[in-house]
Amino acid sequence: MSWRTALALVIARAQKGWQALTPRRRQIVVAALLVVLALLISAARAGEVRIPEASLRYRRALEQAAGEQFGLNAPVARLAAQIQTESAWRPTARSLYAEGLAQFTPATARWLPQICPHVGRPDPWDPGWSIRAIACYDHALHADMRPRHAAALDRCSAWAFTLSAYNGGEGWLDRDRRLAAQSGVDPDRWFGEVATINAGRSRSAWIENRSYPRGILLRVEPAYLAAGWPGRKACT
Repeated sequence: MSWRTALALVIARAQKGWQALTPRRRQIVVAALLVVLALLISAARAGEVRIPEASLRYRRALEQAAGEQFGLNAPVARLAAQIQTESAWRPTARSLYAEGLAQFTPATARWLPQICPHVGRPDPWDPGWSIRAIACYDHALHADMRPRHAAALDRCSAWAFTLSAYNGGEGWLDRDRRLAAQSGVDPDRWFGEVATINAGRSRSAWIENRSYPRGILLRVEPAYLAAGWPGRKACT
């Protein structure tokens, strides 16, 4: 049998198998292939991410804050990737609604001591406060991420949910997961599942929120890990 004949047989069998799938199973297969493609692309692009020299100034403080919250094997590289995404390590960064290294809104900064009293008096312009605050807030959000149907969340989805909540609010994430369950979409998986659901955000806010965990977990975190920052990939 020639390679052309063998290839034709493989394609024919694949087409037959695809036609036999239900629309929902086809959606799952496509979502899985997209995740694999995204992981391959992120690995290829990790070397393209430029880590600002300013990050070295705050690395020790971040390692300490992350260790205090998460213990051994703290996700330092992940938090570093998040700070780079938020402010590019610029403590004077200001956006329309948020301020400082970790881009806390004034309202969230005032509220945070209720769950993280040890971080000190709210001051988003203080890099030390921002680093302690983002580590504590991420830890609190991550602890709140619980499965709806599955026995447990996989690490990748748990962290994608955490980052989505940090960026857009835990209330919006809850609405998305609830609508996902009502729509027959897995509420316990992010990529290809909850990430496809919009429970009512504006188009621009929804796109930003979906880009946020994807960029951090699949693109920026791998670059920090490759540069020797402590941690391990959330999404493999």
